[in-house]
Amino acid sequence: MRDRILVVDDKLALAETLADGLVDRGYAARALGDSKLALTELRAGRADLVVTDLRMPEIDGFALLDAARALGVPVIVMTAYGAIDSAVEAIRKGAFHYLTKPFKLDELIVFVERALADRELRHEADELRREAASRFSRGGLIGASAAMQSVLALVDRVAKTDVPILITGETGTGKGAVARAIHGESARSSGPFVIINCASLPEALLESELFGHVKGAFTGATTDRPGLFVEADHGTLLLDEIAEMSPALQAKLLHVLDTNKIRPVGGSGERSVDVRVLAATHRDIAARIRDGGFREDLLYRLDVVSIELPPLRARRDDIPLLVEHFLARARTRHASSPVRAFGKAALARMIDHAWPGNVRELAHVVERCVLLVDNAEIRADDLPVSIGVPAPGAPEFHGEIVALREIQRRYARWAFEQFGGNKARTAEQLEIDVKTLSKLLVD
Repeated sequence: MRDRILVVDDKLALAETLADGLVDRGYAARALGDSKLALTELRAGRADLVVTDLRMPEIDGFALLDAARALGVPVIVMTAYGAIDSAVEAIRKGAFHYLTKPFKLDELIVFVERALADRELRHEADELRREAASRFSRGGLIGASAAMQSVLALVDRVAKTDVPILITGETGTGKGAVARAIHGESARSSGPFVIINCASLPEALLESELFGHVKGAFTGATTDRPGLFVEADHGTLLLDEIAEMSPALQAKLLHVLDTNKIRPVGGSGERSVDVRVLAATHRDIAARIRDGGFREDLLYRLDVVSIELPPLRARRDDIPLLVEHFLARARTRHASSPVRAFGKAALARMIDHAWPGNVRELAHVVERCVLLVDNAEIRADDLPVSIGVPAPGAPEFHGEIVALREIQRRYARWAFEQFGGNKARTAEQLEIDVKTLSKLLVD
């Protein structure tokens, strides 16, 4: 859409000349000799830029300037040579630029282009700020169900404190979103928010990432590196999948939590840091402690407050809200998609689905539909074939009586399908090892 420009001057002939020149350059320009009408058009949102004289009867250029500034519309003022003081005052009040009459059209075009470019940059900056506020705020958590309302109430209570928090829940339930909300609502919200996945790096690299290293500490350490605790100073550090951290590294983390000091790998001295630590895991920490994989004293230090996120199957009332949220987000990213809504049958099938991947799986399904479906409304048969597996309910027994081993095999295959063919997740949920699961699947 072409940029809309209002040219306002009580000498209409001059305004028309300028507007015609702007139209010739590709702008949607209009000439107005009535400043009251210009104010009406401006307030109705029908202008992206105003070029106005300052001295006009009834409503002067300063009134138009005030109204435009309130709406985020840039203003270029025109003034006679003998009224430069007024033009300077307009600049002080927020006008983008002023031109003294007479001036050439090319001169006006230069400042029109600059003013519109500046407006676009400001809009982009505002959008980025809104996006950041959405990411790091309670508003980024979607849910009206009783289960989610309990989570939100707990987030409200702990966000303003500075204690460590342990966030638990199945993969894909939104543990990272809760951590972002806690950071966004805390006194540290203006500070950095840093995430590290403890399962993504071997122990030596994870230690270096967290605490930093000095030059020469190991092969490849060609410079000093401060580490993520320093990067998160005066902010928040999320240790995702903390249950995967080695016991040796857990001991060093416990020291940091107790002293607020870190020692880089290969370093001889300690450095103080001011970091709030949040930890997240989908594992059963108590079971990890029994197995010797997690330090009990570290759990006590981290678990000052714990927040357990419910799986999506336990908060089905929230699925329509989540679908609407993810649909709006996906349509923003894929503006050419014809998809506008999910039909009742499709939504009903989604509500009945087991969602082993939880909210993350739901978000991916919605985006897939926005990308691939050619209808305005998503139908049930537009959904992936995996959507429609009924959620597990109370077990039913009927038909032939079979050996217990056969029941185990059937159940293992069913669970394997629910987790999208992911053996590790299936084995963990069934509380067996992957080798045992593999035998059940092939027998």
